[in-house]
Parts: sequence; structure tokens; C-alpha cells
Amino acid sequence: MTFAEHQDLDLAQGPLRVYQAGPVGAPCVVLLHGAMLDTAKLTWRHLMPVLARDRRVVAVDLPRHGGSRPWSGLVDQARMERVVEELLDHLGVPRAVLVGLSMGGGIGIGYALARPERVAGLVAINPGGLDDKRPMQLLTWLSLQCSPLLRWSARWVASPSILRRSMIRTFSQGEGTRDFEALMELSEAEAQRQAEHGERVLDDWQIVAYGPRRMRLNHIPELPRLRVPSLWVHGREDTLVSGAVMRQAVESAPGAVLAEIGGAGHLAPLDRPDAVAEAIVSFLDGLD
Repeated sequence: MTFAEHQDLDLAQGPLRVYQAGPVGAPCVVLLHGAMLDTAKLTWRHLMPVLARDRRVVAVDLPRHGGSRPWSGLVDQARMERVVEELLDHLGVPRAVLVGLSMGGGIGIGYALARPERVAGLVAINPGGLDDKRPMQLLTWLSLQCSPLLRWSARWVASPSILRRSMIRTFSQGEGTRDFEALMELSEAEAQRQAEHGERVLDDWQIVAYGPRRMRLNHIPELPRLRVPSLWVHGREDTLVSGAVMRQAVESAPGAVLAEIGGAGHLAPLDRPDAVAEAIVSFLDGLD
């Protein structure tokens, strides 16, 4: 079983849960999941076993997700990039391919820009951190300043009926999604952990990224200096990351490749796991 065993790294602000699979001496791929209720077990349920057939695959529960609790202090983009650095150092991996979804994609982009010598390739799946301005920017920023509201929202989301309706809307195929009930169990368990630890419904990474008039985190202007091969995977039904923004990113990053996945939304690795795996394996084979 891909997620049957794990190890917990002891970092300065808290533990980091790590899952590994595949041949140890093979090229390394690091999987970085998204924000809110995402975990390694949820997001990479289908992709990790495929990649582990001939690669060393490392999936982590990012801080305040899954088994990576409790964490102290701010966990913004800069801290998340240091988490990636500490992970590679601990594992003795000089270079790895980074594969990230949503928040994980934004983390991977930032790390690849800062430390290209340690990144063999980048796969950004519906990544965050690409907008200059979001809808209802000021109103969203104002709501993010109220920590009690965000903590109450975490308890509200943990209600099984509310969470189920939310997940049905999130998946492009609703309850017809592969392993839907298992995915619901993982999401419910994560929602309960979040509420029990008194965490906010959104990650520091999301909250700090917002400014009152403009996004504080926007990788687009920096992408022309990206020095690593990159694949950008976009679910055509994604309502959070637009096709226009993805095309702008691909046009800005030298040598970037875009893979459009039909029938997939924001959680493309769960909506269309086979299509996403095929695109990533093809990209990795090209690197090899």
C-alpha cells in the first residue's frame, strides 16, 4: 500500500509527515497538495502509485494538514519553500521534480524560481499564486482579517452534510467520482482534525497572499526567469484558476508546456486521474 507507512520529520515549528514509495535510487518526485482540507492521502490517491512504478515518489502532508500537526507560527509562501528545502535536505535528495496542486503548485513555482539548481522539473496543476487581482478583492481581504470567523467556519465546514454538499459541487462528476465515499471519509477526518486543533478554515498561505487591492503573491511577473522544464496542467472546468491565467503563465515561462484536461475541475488528479497521470508521466519520460 502506497500510504501504509510514513515517517515524521521533526522541524522547528512542528512535525512533517512524509510518505514514500518506489525505488530509492530512482529519480525523485515530490508531491505537494493543496490548501484547506487537502492531504497527501486525498490528493495523490491515484497518482502516487502510478509514478512510483519506476520513480522514487515522496508525498508530504504540508504544515497543519494530515499528520503534520501541531504547527506554530506563520506558514506563508516563504516558510513553505523552506519546508521543501528541509525535506530535500533530510532525504538527501540533491534535485527533484516538484508536482503541486493549487497551493502546492504555487509553493513549487516559488521554490523553482528561488532554487532552480535543486529542481529537475516542475508540474503545476491548477496552481495558486498567479493572479494580480481576484474577484471581490477588498471584501475577501477584509473577511480574511477576522480570525474568529475563519475558526468558526472550520467548525461549520466539519458538518458532514455541509461538507458532502460542498465536495459534490467541487468534483466535476459529483458522487460519480472514482472512490467518492473513500474521498469523503478522508475529507471528513481532515475537517474534524482542523476543527479540533482550532485552526482556521483557510491556510496562512492563502490569507497572507491577499492584499486589500492586489494579491501580494503573484508569480506571473517572475516566470520569464524560470530556468527549469515545466508542465502546466489545467482542468478545463476549473472555476478557481482560469484558462486565461494558465495560458499567460505558460507564455511567460520559457519552454513551458500546457496540458488541458477535459472533464476536470480544480481537483483534476481526482476528477480525471488517468488523464492527469498520462500527461505527467509523458513529461517525466521526456526529462529522463
